[in-house]
Amino acid sequence: MSPTQRHARTNRTTRRLAGTAAALLAAGGLALGQLPSAGAQEAAAEPAEQIRPAAEPMTVAPYLYNGWGDPPSPTTVMDATGVEWFTLAFVLSNGYCDPQWDGWRPLTGGVDQGTIETVRAAGGDVIPSFGGWSGNKLESSCSTAGELAAAYQQVIDAYGLAAIDIDIEAAAYDDPATQQRTVDALLAVQAANPGIKVYITFGTGQNGPDTSLINRAADSGLTVDGWTIMPFNFGGNGQDMGQLSVQAAEGLKNALIDAYGYGEAEAYRHMGISSMNGITDVGETITVADFETMLDYAQEVGLSRLTFWSVNRDRPCQGGGADSCSGVDQQPWEFTGVLARYVTEGA
Repeated sequence: MSPTQRHARTNRTTRRLAGTAAALLAAGGLALGQLPSAGAQEAAAEPAEQIRPAAEPMTVAPYLYNGWGDPPSPTTVMDATGVEWFTLAFVLSNGYCDPQWDGWRPLTGGVDQGTIETVRAAGGDVIPSFGGWSGNKLESSCSTAGELAAAYQQVIDAYGLAAIDIDIEAAAYDDPATQQRTVDALLAVQAANPGIKVYITFGTGQNGPDTSLINRAADSGLTVDGWTIMPFNFGGNGQDMGQLSVQAAEGLKNALIDAYGYGEAEAYRHMGISSMNGITDVGETITVADFETMLDYAQEVGLSRLTFWSVNRDRPCQGGGADSCSGVDQQPWEFTGVLARYVTEGA
C-alpha cells in the first residue's frame, strides 16, 4: 500500500468510526463504549494471510420468484443441478413500513413460507431479497433507520435467517436519504444479529457501478459480505455479455479498493455478480457460454456471490425471453447447473 493509499484509508477509517457510532445509537444499536477501535477495524480489514476460502453453499443462490413465471419446484432444480440455496424474491412494503411478499402476501402461512420449508427439508436454505425494480420498497416506506431495521428484523425472525439480500434499485437507489437510511438500518441489523450475511445487489454500467452507495456505506462503517452488481440492461446488445460482465466486475473491484482500502484479494471476497439468463429486458443475449465465462472468473478471483435472475426463466423457449423461459438454446436448469459448479468444484 502506497503512502497515499494509507493516508486515504486512515481518513476513511476515522469517518467510518464516527458514522458507525451515530448510526447505531440512532437505531438503538451498540453504545459508544462497545465500538471497536480504529486499530481493531484495521486488523479486521487486513487478514494476515490472503487465503481465498472455498465457496460456501449460499454463494450460489439463484433467484426464485413466486409472483409469476410458473415457478418451478425448488427440489426439482436442486436434484437436477446440485444447487442448495435460493434467493427468494421479493420482500416489499404494503404501502407502510410492513414487510410482505410482493407487498401483499403474508410472511407466514402462504406459498413463500411453503417454499422455504420445502427447500430446508431438502437440505438447503434461502436468502430473502428485499426490494427489486418495481413495487413499494421498505427502504422508501419506512421513515427512519430504526423502523427499517425493525422491518428487516421481522423477516429475519420469521424464518431464522442466516443471510439477507438488499436489492436496491430505481428510485430507492437514486435517493441519497434512502441510501443512508438503508445503510444505517443494516448497521443495526448486523449489531443485533452477529454473523448474519448481508448482500447488497444493485445496477451497474459496463465499466462498473455508480459508487455513491458504496462510498456512503464505507464512510458510515458498514461492511457487507457481497456488493453484487447486475451486469445486464446496460447496453450490451450484440456484444460479448460474459466479457462485459467481467469488465463491470473489475470496475466494482476498483470501487471497493478505493472506498474501503482493500487489497485486491480482499475486494474480490466482498463482491459478486448477479446476472440474467437468456434474453434480457432490453434485448441483450446472455448465453450458457457467457455463464461459463462468469464461472471461470469467479473461480479465478474468489467472488463471494454468483447468482442470477432467475430460476423461473431457466428453461428453453422459442422467441424472446419471458417470465418462465430464457429465449435461448439451453437444457432445463442449465444456467443454474453452470453456476452450481462454483461450489462443487471450489473457488
